[in-house]
Amino acid sequence: MLGEIVEAVRSHAGMRDKSAIGIVSEVLGASDWLAGPGDDGAVVDAFGGKVVACGEALWPPFVRADPFGAGFAAVLTNINDLAAMGATPLGIVDTIVASEDTARAALRGMRHAGELYDVPILGGHLTPHDGEPAVSAFGVGSTGHPLSVTRIIAGQSLLMCCALDGQLRPDFPFFPAFEQRGTRCAGDVRLLAQVASSGACVAAKDVSMAGLVGSLAMLLEWGGFGTTVDLDVLPVPAGVGLPRWLTCFPSFAFLLCVPPGREQECAGQFHDRGLHAATIGRIDTSGELRLRLGSASATVLDTSDAPVTGLGRAQR
Repeated sequence: MLGEIVEAVRSHAGMRDKSAIGIVSEVLGASDWLAGPGDDGAVVDAFGGKVVACGEALWPPFVRADPFGAGFAAVLTNINDLAAMGATPLGIVDTIVASEDTARAALRGMRHAGELYDVPILGGHLTPHDGEPAVSAFGVGSTGHPLSVTRIIAGQSLLMCCALDGQLRPDFPFFPAFEQRGTRCAGDVRLLAQVASSGACVAAKDVSMAGLVGSLAMLLEWGGFGTTVDLDVLPVPAGVGLPRWLTCFPSFAFLLCVPPGREQECAGQFHDRGLHAATIGRIDTSGELRLRLGSASATVLDTSDAPVTGLGRAQR
């Protein structure tokens, strides 16, 4: 069983595709986004506080097949990125290049997401186009306590918090739970800012198209950290096998780095909202990401030899 899981993770296209991010450092050079890069957005000092900015482009085949879903996802992914940095979302700006029908559907999806998450769609840009559609969105948020990969140290606990009351889509590796959560979504994503301000969490990463292991590698590779994920305690939705769960994009799933002794405090805040949270590992300095199931364990990747994005390597 573990061999099947490891093979599914290693062959996951969503994780392999993240290697292209290394182009950013090749062309622009090493950046200093809160001494990163490696986080989900950029932190900028502005107006006496800290502003977080981020952006996402949707996969064109997804836009073509489901423009409403793509519009929703454009907002959702930015909100999750802001939350992963401990930011409270302030608004979304979008860009759409598509036919009128596709643009209308994408905008309806964005409006629906904005309503569920209580985040305004501030405006953007639309270009009529009958060819391959493109949808992107950009988020801005504020934080007094940014979550950052630069605050990870060995010995911290790795927690996963997630919403499991959804259903895996049959056509795309996406696990939406937002319709089931409804208006609770707005409070769900703002919970990350609360645990950040309390100090119960110092770094986080949303589980995205790279899947759980790929997203975890992106969280840890900047500092050359590793961990062993205990699959026996990992929160998993009913009826979803581990290979599919580890390679899908859940609408609400975050990996948190938590100081020792504060695990229950952190997890309890998610439990209070009807969300799932569990300690699934501990941060170490090995650079290896390992999976454990029962008495069996296996190394999935070593970020020192095969970084997921290459951004961490460019910085050192």
